[in-house]
Amino acid sequence: MFSRISRYRKVPDVTAPDARGRLLAAKDARLLPTVSGEFRHMVAAGDRLDQLAFKYYSEPLQWWNICDGNPEFLSPLALLGRDGVITTRFPVAPRSVSSPSSPPWADLFRSVMAILGVEGVGISEEVQLVQEKVTVGGHAKPVWMERFSRAALVTYNRRNVTAATVAAGIEAAGFEVAPFTDLDQLGREITIPPKPIG
Repeated sequence: MFSRISRYRKVPDVTAPDARGRLLAAKDARLLPTVSGEFRHMVAAGDRLDQLAFKYYSEPLQWWNICDGNPEFLSPLALLGRDGVITTRFPVAPRSVSSPSSPPWADLFRSVMAILGVEGVGISEEVQLVQEKVTVGGHAKPVWMERFSRAALVTYNRRNVTAATVAAGIEAAGFEVAPFTDLDQLGREITIPPKPIG
């Protein structure tokens, strides 16, 4: 029996076999509805989904509607930036490279993935056009130059690993690490969809 505000109330009943082959009553998989947001909420430290649901819907049990409106997050804790698994952006630069086009990325991947609790490593590269003065024939001319910045994006379980440990693994691979930042939800907006009808 589901309450009138349950997200499973309208999901059809099915039967599913258990380990012994008996057919048991169950609910079918609930597909995420297409939801468009009416409001945006800036995530702050201490936010809770039940409190947000009360603020926007006057019903704290409607927290799941906020989760439906933000399907890119795999868990309610991730939605509020409190998930155990986090991705941190570590700006990196190779210490010494024989060829600027081939920094020791394989060493970085190997070193960081060897840390227990690290789930994934990726490289982010950004290119910016910067105007500089170049002297040509005795005249200073403005030219646009490409400037590259690279960062290691490391996903890890912060209950087992600290960002400082990951930074040390990156440095051990021959890179310098600039101040790093967590890519979590604090200070970012989430969608608050309209209250479901019925």
